[in-house]
Amino acid sequence: MEKLNVLVFGAGAIGTYIGGSLALVGNRVMFIEQPAAVEELRRRGLHLDFSMIHKSRFYLQDESVTFTPSLEEALNHGPFDIAIFALKSFDTAAAVANLKLYYGRLPPILCLSNGVDNEPFIESALGPGSVIAGTVTSSVGRRAVGDIILERMRGVGLADGHPLSLFLAETFNAAGLNARLFRRPFDMKWSKMLTNLPANASAAILNMSPAEVFDHPPLFHVEMEILREASGVMRALGVQVVDLPAVPVRALILGSKLPGFLAHPLMRKALGGGRGGKMPSFHIDLYSGRGKSEVEWLNGAVVRYGEKVGLKTPVNKVLTETLMSLTRGDIALETYARQPGKLLSLVS
Repeated sequence: MEKLNVLVFGAGAIGTYIGGSLALVGNRVMFIEQPAAVEELRRRGLHLDFSMIHKSRFYLQDESVTFTPSLEEALNHGPFDIAIFALKSFDTAAAVANLKLYYGRLPPILCLSNGVDNEPFIESALGPGSVIAGTVTSSVGRRAVGDIILERMRGVGLADGHPLSLFLAETFNAAGLNARLFRRPFDMKWSKMLTNLPANASAAILNMSPAEVFDHPPLFHVEMEILREASGVMRALGVQVVDLPAVPVRALILGSKLPGFLAHPLMRKALGGGRGGKMPSFHIDLYSGRGKSEVEWLNGAVVRYGEKVGLKTPVNKVLTETLMSLTRGDIALETYARQPGKLLSLVS
């Protein structure tokens, strides 16, 4: 099979997992990172720990992977067939502003970021055909820059219809990434967003683990209402709930509509089992002190699109506004920490 020249924006969890997996089977991969991170990566290479899945660990420190601190320098080593974009949604605007400076020199961008607004934003800046929608359902932990552990193998979704789509899927599958093509990209991206919503904002606001959130009956009801609001907006938009690689999203939505006594044991296992005691991304971002949160691009997207179609989404709205107040420092982190009653009073 023909090999790809791949450019990866950032050696975070997803970028390292996808780029490293492609490099393992002979594709040429270049990572763009901050200068200090580039020095570290050049010194020790990539570390891919797949031992939880198939007892394998890989170190990549050869000509298959290279690292650079700038897009200008990277493009001088091109051309590239595809670029992997898996940044946090709150970093998309700044990244795209830089990409626009190199308009005409960029390869198509495979966007694996969470949320439903990144691909339209990138395409509006770089033109039709510039972006391919994608999503990663595998669970990947990050130990350090370029150092990841594959915690649960599921797969990758790719939008069909782009000239590169089929070849990308074949290449990803050759790298063991379990890729699947989706005819309707918005269905794929919204369905992935549904899986990102439960026990994410609530866990961050309350400083409680997802398991603790799901074990609290009134909070569990809130999590189901989050899903019901989001799936209602999807129906109004004409977006379908679809199953993703190894993730039965349709069953998730059906479960959210069951009576509580039936839903709780099923949904707690389905939702809590994948995370256990691991804190979700909103909590990590909040307590990192960065002053940024993806809640505006996830729960906040449910609110914005709900307004467009005339649907109220009060639970998603309260969670978005509360978490953003905590993120900005308008209210102290301790305000709702381990106090479910205070949060429930806002959504009742």
